[in-house]
Amino acid sequence: MKSNVSDYLEVATSIYEDATAKCIADVSDTRDLETIRSRVEKEGLSFLTITLPAFCSDFERSLSDGQISPSYFRSFRKYGSIPAFLRGMIGLIFNHETGRIYDENDDNTCRVDCDVPLLVDCVRQICLAFKKIELPCTQKRVHASLSSFTAIEQSFKMFSLPREDELEFLKVSSVLWGNMLGRLRLDMLVPRHGPGATAERISGNKKFVWGNWHERLEPYFPVLDSTYTLGAFESLEFEKVTLVSQEKEQPVRVTPVPKTLKGPRIIAIEPSCMQYSQQAIRDVLYRAIESDPVTAGHVNFRDQTVNQELALSSSSDGLFATIDLSDASDRVPRSLALEMFRSNPDLKGAVDACRSTRAELPDGTIVGPLMKFASMGSALCFPVESMYFYTICVAALLRVQNLPVTFANVFIVSRGIYIYGDDIVVPCMYANAVLDHLQKYNCKVNTNKTFYTGKFRESCGVDAYAGHRVTPVYLRQQRPENRRQTNSLISWVSSANQFFKKKYWKTARLIFSKVESILGPLPFVSEECSGLGRITIPGVRSIGRWNRELHRFEVKAWTPEPVYRTDRLDGYGALMKSFLHLEHHKHGVSESSDALHLERSALYGAVALKRRWVPAS
Repeated sequence: MKSNVSDYLEVATSIYEDATAKCIADVSDTRDLETIRSRVEKEGLSFLTITLPAFCSDFERSLSDGQISPSYFRSFRKYGSIPAFLRGMIGLIFNHETGRIYDENDDNTCRVDCDVPLLVDCVRQICLAFKKIELPCTQKRVHASLSSFTAIEQSFKMFSLPREDELEFLKVSSVLWGNMLGRLRLDMLVPRHGPGATAERISGNKKFVWGNWHERLEPYFPVLDSTYTLGAFESLEFEKVTLVSQEKEQPVRVTPVPKTLKGPRIIAIEPSCMQYSQQAIRDVLYRAIESDPVTAGHVNFRDQTVNQELALSSSSDGLFATIDLSDASDRVPRSLALEMFRSNPDLKGAVDACRSTRAELPDGTIVGPLMKFASMGSALCFPVESMYFYTICVAALLRVQNLPVTFANVFIVSRGIYIYGDDIVVPCMYANAVLDHLQKYNCKVNTNKTFYTGKFRESCGVDAYAGHRVTPVYLRQQRPENRRQTNSLISWVSSANQFFKKKYWKTARLIFSKVESILGPLPFVSEECSGLGRITIPGVRSIGRWNRELHRFEVKAWTPEPVYRTDRLDGYGALMKSFLHLEHHKHGVSESSDALHLERSALYGAVALKRRWVPAS
């Protein structure tokens, strides 16, 4: 790990030098580099992954507030009212005596030709490059995250809504979802397996060899028709399927997965039969909600660009606020979530039937019955939480404008609401009303990532200031040490190319050198190339060949490919899988295009690098 710390410190130094070189004003200060070096030596990687991102959070809040609060930047020395660290850049944005952000009309000669969005981008890049690197955190932090999971569940026992607010939610839900969901039929539901893990730890084609099926699913997903075709009724395969009562159902398997040093991500892995059924409902909800006039373009599941573009424009015109929620999925109450499906009792029953009621923690502790609708890991978590937040936002805008709940009013106010999971965009003038409503309905607003004043906004991965993108490049994987660490190699090449496009030349060159010490020289390629390489600049072409048969220029490059294992599936399981592929193809749902999918399966998340000739563009 010590060698890794040295490597990361070297990258951090390059980022600082590239960032300061981009600024017209002389903002470089050797004391900044000395601060980084000394604190990394003293605090380790946590300075880069936790302390600097916290510094950036205070910086963003200051941009939003228009001034630096005395309570910000507490772990750094001050230079007047601003932090001494990065004061060369921050001092061109905030007055070091008053801490207030410079107004465009301020007479300040030292800020002549000062590009404030560029300065904001540089400060954020220095502070956030290591924020999202996937590292195992301490057991203390893991335990704290698991304790939080349990505490949130316990908090539902104290959650209650005044009758007036409950009726408001029901009325708005009825208008928003009544007609849309009322048209859906159970025969539209085509189950399928998700790509990820299952509570039983089975994967690949083995998911189609059924052992257990929950009795609660039977009225909505009949075991015979859902697991095997009707012709399998007297087969040995079907005889092995056991109907499990609710008391004996396998709980979701709660597990922490690496996210950052600050804390892991807590996910709940569903049993295969639940995941299989949830996917069927999810696909139908996606199609219905993304095509309905009231929600199309406003509740999105597969297109983040709507929120991204609004974040960018609102950082300039200030029309919209960007809201982020903490522990969003774990805070949606089952009772209210199911009320959104009231117009369709069959669908409501199906949604509830494929919802797990208990959770097993890593130490074997069983939590339940669960009062939350679902945790991250359920295929229905994302669409249902989006519906829940949309309903709350519409209710908030109706109340603040003193409008009765009618279809016309709901449609009008919903034109200003945009939802992508827990990324919410609403008009700035109603932001406070929406925030109050969200908290009333058990949501926890992430104040550090919610912006409705100033010129900073962020939503769905786009960070913006005054109409300019200020999204940093992240290092997401640990430094690769050998050719077997394919995910790290791919990630570092991607980061290097992003730094190159951002004109962080020294940083890109350094990261490429780390990768090339393992893989050898990388070719110059276009962004569309499937192989690993350096993004080319006009007039630069790698040594390669002209493929006369395919009439294209090719380069030899390391190319990511799936890792397959022998996983033969035959009998009625193979027949059912093939039928499901045809059904999903009709609905435009992407499935494996592997012609040998009945003979083998890809290891989820695993890739291998193979050197071969690929199109350079």
